[in-house]
Amino acid sequence: MIDDRLNDACGVFGIYAPGLDVARLTYFGLYALQHRGQESAGIAVADDDGQVTVVKELGLVSQVFDERTLASLTGNHAIGHVRYSTTGSTQWQNSQPLVRPRNGSVIALGHNGNLVNTTELRKELLDQGVQFSSATDTEVITALIAQTVDGDLMAATKAAVARIRGAFSATLLTSDAVAGFRDPYGVRPLCLGELEGHHVLASESAAFDILGARFVREVEPGEIVLIDKDGLRSDRVELEGARPAMCIFEFIYFARPDSTLKGRTLHECRQEMGRHLAREAPVEADLVIPVPDTGIPAAIGYSRESGIPYAEGLIKNRYVYRTFIQPDQQLREVGIKMKLNPLNAVIEGKRLVVVDDSIVRGTTTGKIVDMLYGAGAKEVHLRISSPPLCYPCFYGIDMATRAELVAASHDVEEIRRMVGATSLHYLTLEGLQASTGLPKEYFCRACFDGDYPIEVPEELAMCKMRFEGGGADCVP
Repeated sequence: MIDDRLNDACGVFGIYAPGLDVARLTYFGLYALQHRGQESAGIAVADDDGQVTVVKELGLVSQVFDERTLASLTGNHAIGHVRYSTTGSTQWQNSQPLVRPRNGSVIALGHNGNLVNTTELRKELLDQGVQFSSATDTEVITALIAQTVDGDLMAATKAAVARIRGAFSATLLTSDAVAGFRDPYGVRPLCLGELEGHHVLASESAAFDILGARFVREVEPGEIVLIDKDGLRSDRVELEGARPAMCIFEFIYFARPDSTLKGRTLHECRQEMGRHLAREAPVEADLVIPVPDTGIPAAIGYSRESGIPYAEGLIKNRYVYRTFIQPDQQLREVGIKMKLNPLNAVIEGKRLVVVDDSIVRGTTTGKIVDMLYGAGAKEVHLRISSPPLCYPCFYGIDMATRAELVAASHDVEEIRRMVGATSLHYLTLEGLQASTGLPKEYFCRACFDGDYPIEVPEELAMCKMRFEGGGADCVP
């Protein structure tokens, strides 16, 4: 396994701004959201005549779009998408935005998250004669909106949101409008901004910063916002029994540290996680080093709280992203070295506190520990800024099955021996919660405590490849 990290589903963006270069602004917005998905990128633009043009391809934002492509995408409003697959494989037909005809025109939609009732909705649509060209739950959402021909776009979107279950935030484009909506639990983030009097939507507030836009507010759970020539209007789907359940991993790892969620800057929250780690698990050591980049804020917090000096001991190659090269044995062996390289002069002879955000399978962690010892480290004390991952996620994180999650079947001491560390401590769930500065009722913490806020069907139905034939990898 080359990459033993958690990966979020996608990033979405939308803008309604007549007179501005909406395609280029969408490009920059997606560039800021690249960390949320590196498999494909796409932009849909509607021009003055209501013609919708979509450009999408496998690869990074900078690989898919160039000056020539952006210059051809002219219009008044646009949406964009970066994808990491959680339903459906890495194929062009699964890239987004997806397009469907509706009422003599078309709609384009990009989605972040994962539905838990895709199977039944897809079967219902197939029985109605709807054809599918992709293997994604995104196409189910798009088809539901397209099939609702009665009423305006707001009514059709509201009807679809009322029927789908799971975690989702999405941006939607028609010939004359842009819309954004979020699931009634608020699992996946979506926020609203303002640029020169125009409205902007994005998965994270950091996307506004690169544009010079102003963060206005988060889109509320269950809220639908629609933006057209008449301005912005909002409606909301109320779901009985729904409670706030934002994914707590947005605070730990997924969202950029310069993004803001629930009024908190995530860099500050992650430093606080490090401070709690230092208080929970002090140790005598010479240096605190992070596993870059996501371990950096917590490592800074640990250093400041403990008084142990902070240093960079691992250098990350920031030009390494997801690869479409098949991982043969040689590539597996060099995989971690492609991404990280130790600074021997810093590490040699030192007792290290090594801070990372999570341990999933443990394979990568063990390789990092070996690498540090190989560079001359005297001791390696692992400090993890999240609790043990014991349960899989069904809401838009491409996570291992429970059988593959090392903490689901091994205690902390067993994991310590497996990865070869001198000591190992995970941040407690109480310490994590305190670090967010928010009550636990705001969050989904199911990957840690098994308390799923949205009912999940049996695991076999949740296989990522369940609509691509076979389903042989659908193991709980």
